[in-house]
Order: sequence, then structure tokens, then C-alpha cells
Amino acid sequence: MADRPFNVLFLCTGNSARSILAESILEKDGAPRFKAYSAGSQPKGAVNPFALKVLESYGYPVAGFRSKSWEEFSSPDAPQMDFIFTVCDNAAGEACPVWPGHPASAHWGIDDPADVGVSDLQREAAFVTAFRYLKNRISAFTALPLESLDRLSLATRLAGIGNLEGASKPLDKGSK
Repeated sequence: MADRPFNVLFLCTGNSARSILAESILEKDGAPRFKAYSAGSQPKGAVNPFALKVLESYGYPVAGFRSKSWEEFSSPDAPQMDFIFTVCDNAAGEACPVWPGHPASAHWGIDDPADVGVSDLQREAAFVTAFRYLKNRISAFTALPLESLDRLSLATRLAGIGNLEGASKPLDKGSK
């Protein structure tokens, strides 16, 4: 085991919904082995209230979350990431900063719950679905024997987690 928790960064374009859900889930379910963070390439500046409502309803932390740029995590004084997961197809296709330490990464695309429905009930149901899909992926991730996997095996396992139920449409081969 590392002499510190594994640092995990969840990336999405707006850092207002899926990446926030994932950060909160891993922060609770992965403690003390993992430390979770989230960011976006084009942060919206506010966390979606449905993300906070769903997290709170399932007993997950909601305090202190904010929509922030991934640039905060590419500076020399930022925590060094061990894993980086994109949770939306737009962020997966963007040119990311160069991350120090060459963290393991994978795409765990989930459809955007903020783009679903017109009623609050439909939106909340979409956030519950996204929460469930992310919780399943994070449970599979935290169960991996990270210390005993070589880099290739780890990459294969992380990619497989991204293909679990609820995966958004696959990326075009040339988009990443």
C-alpha cells in the first residue's frame, strides 16, 4: 500500500453533476484508502442542486463542493493524482493538461442527468440513476487489488469498469 491515500480525480466538462457525485461517493466509500477530487474543463461555477439533493438523500457528504477548473490540479503544488477518470464524453474527448506522475486513467462515461426531462421529478430520477451507476463503478474500483496489478492489467480493469451498466455511448476511436 502507498504511504498515503490514492488520489483520484473525476473530470467532467462542467464539474456540476456527475464528477461531484463521484467525488462524494469515493470520499465516503473509499476512505481512508482513497482521497477524491473533481474538476471540469469548463466549470459551470455552481454545483447542480439535484446532485446535492441525491447525495444527501443517500447519506453522502455534500459540504464544501464547488465547481472548479481542472487547472487547479495541474499546478506544481496540487496533489499528485494516481487515477483520473472522465465521467462525461465531452471531457474525455478534450485535450487534458499534462498530469504529473502519469496517473492511470479511464473513461467512465455516464449520460448527463442534467439534460434529462423537463420536470423536477424526471431530473431527480436521472440523478438517482447516475448516482447508482457511479456507485457501482466506484465499488468495483475500490475492490481492485491495486497493489498487485501491473500497469497493463490495471488499465484493462479500469476500462472494463467504464463499460459497466449505464455506460454512455462509446467514444469515436479518433476523438481522444
